[in-house]
Amino acid sequence: MSNIEDIVDSLENKISKVLHKLELLKLANVKLNEELEVSKQEILSQRKHIANWEEKYEALKMANTILGSDDNKRETKLKINALIRDIDHCIGQLSD
Repeated sequence: MSNIEDIVDSLENKISKVLHKLELLKLANVKLNEELEVSKQEILSQRKHIANWEEKYEALKMANTILGSDDNKRETKLKINALIRDIDHCIGQLSD
């Protein structure tokens, strides 16, 4: 009879250990999910920051070209021509 009791006690002990490990894994999973969300937010913030700097770079590049820099002169001329066409189109619509 004591052999069955030993088996039951051993089984209860093992189940208790498994349940404890399960709780630890659940806590670790929650912590990892929180870290993942923080990382996603940081990545999103950094992407916005990069996009902002890219816009500033493009504006600076165009300003340098307008001020007489030879770099990107063709690109700036094309943008200015596109703006002039848009203005002409708006004037044409207003004239009608």
